Amino acid sequence: MKFPSIFAGLIATTALAGAASAQTELSLWYHGAGSANAEEALVNQVVEEFNASQSDFTVVIETFPQLAYNDAVGAAALAGKLPDILDVDGPVMPNWAWAGYMQPLGIDNAKLEGFLPGTIGRWNGEVYSVGLWDAAVAMMARKSVLEANIIRIPTLDAPWTREEFDAALVTLKNTGDFDYPLDLSMAWTGEWYPYAFSPFLQSFGGDIVDREGYQAAEGALNSDAALDFGDWWQGLFANDFAPGTSQDAADRETGFLEGKYALSWNGNWAALPVVEKFGDDALFLPAPDFGNGPVIGGASWQFGVSATTEHPDGARQFIEFAIQPKYLTAFSDGTGLIPSTAAAAVGTANYSDGGPLEVFYALSENQARLRPVTPGYIVQAKVFEKALADIANGADVADTLDAAADEIGEDIENNQGYGHN
Repeated sequence: MKFPSIFAGLIATTALAGAASAQTELSLWYHGAGSANAEEALVNQVVEEFNASQSDFTVVIETFPQLAYNDAVGAAALAGKLPDILDVDGPVMPNWAWAGYMQPLGIDNAKLEGFLPGTIGRWNGEVYSVGLWDAAVAMMARKSVLEANIIRIPTLDAPWTREEFDAALVTLKNTGDFDYPLDLSMAWTGEWYPYAFSPFLQSFGGDIVDREGYQAAEGALNSDAALDFGDWWQGLFANDFAPGTSQDAADRETGFLEGKYALSWNGNWAALPVVEKFGDDALFLPAPDFGNGPVIGGASWQFGVSATTEHPDGARQFIEFAIQPKYLTAFSDGTGLIPSTAAAAVGTANYSDGGPLEVFYALSENQARLRPVTPGYIVQAKVFEKALADIANGADVADTLDAAADEIGEDIENNQGYGHN
């Protein structure tokens, strides 16, 4: 008779349906919809492999264009519809934690040992997020150009001093071989300004905000050191050492490769084309030391757990899965970004011993400093950007920095100090 086998098949089908329905769905929001590189594909790969690795949870990813992402999260928070797992830019994370969008990550600290400082998001003594990569900025140059102009090639242990760097700009300008001696990628706006340029201010001895309590910008953004920085910054454009805020976007992308600029202050994401173009002539140099040590920016996009998720254990389980060394290596190979750990770097094509971008790992490890770790950063970054753009365009340095410090101070006061302990 066929009946027993049909009956058994129905039982099996029912059991499978029950198992599938028992899986809990976790939503993941990601900022890189339409990414030109492999990042989005790699995030999807991690999601697929996590889903296949266990039977308790199914992660469903929703992607957003980066420029619209933060607004989408803010709107979802107001509507009480946050996802389970959030993608968050490192310097923005304290604001989301303070605003109640996120909860402490809850991952065993032992699992985060060896991670670059910029890949761990902390707020008020708690870890809230962790990143699968970091990014670093270097002074890109050509060995042949520096040697031909008798300019010392700096090292991590002996970076250019302010005097050396300023003299190098004069020397390179006087050759007449370049449109400008230095490219600062001024065609970029937004987060590029605090990420790429506030380290110069910090090396001068100033800062966007007083990090002793994060309660004022007075005495930090308009200090004597900051005024010195502002005068120097304005001089870069007044003396035609660098293109200003009207820089053409195409020149930002290819100007250094085409020989329009002798030096380029740019990130490791732009380094591989330089290696491909110039080979062993390519140099990635540390930040100059303007008097208080060389500094570059740290922290990039990270994963965290939303405050409203009903399944924090599942969200943490996914994040722990994602930070396996094999994925850190894969993200680095796919995107050119810096792997989060030295152990992962060993397996990469670019950051392993002798790799073409190995120096960027050392720069991130030794020179990177986080942007202000405060919920107020999202306002402070915009104020800083406007101030630097205005100064580059000829605004009075002291008046501009005083006004920026006042604006930041008023915002901190209006938000009752942003909850700093």
